Amino acid sequence: MSAGEDRAAMAELAEDPASRKRFLKMVGGAGAAGAFAIFLAACGDDDEETSGSTSSTSDTTAKADKGDIEVVNYALTLEYLEAAFYQEVIDAGVIKDKTIGELATSIGENENEHVDALTALVKQLGGTPAAKPKTKFGPVIDGGPDKILETAATVENVGAAAYLGQAGNIKSKDVLAAALSIHTVEGRHAAALNTLVGRDITPDGNFAKPMDMKEVLAAVKPFIAS
Repeated sequence: MSAGEDRAAMAELAEDPASRKRFLKMVGGAGAAGAFAIFLAACGDDDEETSGSTSSTSDTTAKADKGDIEVVNYALTLEYLEAAFYQEVIDAGVIKDKTIGELATSIGENENEHVDALTALVKQLGGTPAAKPKTKFGPVIDGGPDKILETAATVENVGAAAYLGQAGNIKSKDVLAAALSIHTVEGRHAAALNTLVGRDITPDGNFAKPMDMKEVLAAVKPFIAS
C-alpha cells in the first residue's frame, strides 16, 4: 500500500464519523482507541513531521513516548487475540494429536507472556493498557484440527508482519528491542505452523514483508466479535 493510500485511509477515518465508528466497533473497546491512535500516528502527513522537528526536546520526547505507547497497545491488542485463540483451542479439547497439542500449549504460553510483558511496558511508559477485544473463534474451532492449524498459521504470520510494519514508528530503542524480540518469536511460531500445514516456511521469500495497520485489521476482522 502506498503512502498516498495510507494518508487517504487515515483522512477518511479522521474526518468521516461513520467510517471512524465502523473502525472502532470492529476492533472493540479501549483497544480500538489505541489502534486508531497508532493508525493516525503511522499515517501522519509530511507537514506535521516537519513541524514536529522544530519542537523543543521535551516536546519531542513527549510525542515519542505517546507514539510508542500507541504502538505497544496495538501490539498488545494483537497478542490478546492470539492468546485468546490458543486458550479457546486448548479448552475445546479438539486437538487429539499429542505433539500438536503440546505445540499449541507452548505457543499459547508464549502469547500470554507477551501479553504480560506488553502490559507492563505500557504502564512503564506511563500509559493505560488496551482492553481485551471480544473474539469469535467458535467457527474455527468447530472446523476441527485442520481449520485450527490453518488459522493458527495465518494469525502468527499476520502477527509477525504487524510487528515489522510498526518498527519504523517506534522512537525508543528499548521499546524497539522489546518489539523485535517478540517479532522474532512470532516468526518462529509462523514457521513451525507453516510447516505443519504445508506452507513455505518463508512465504515472502528471502525478506519478510511488513503489514500496515489497515492490512492487519482486515486480516483479523473475522476473529473480532462485532
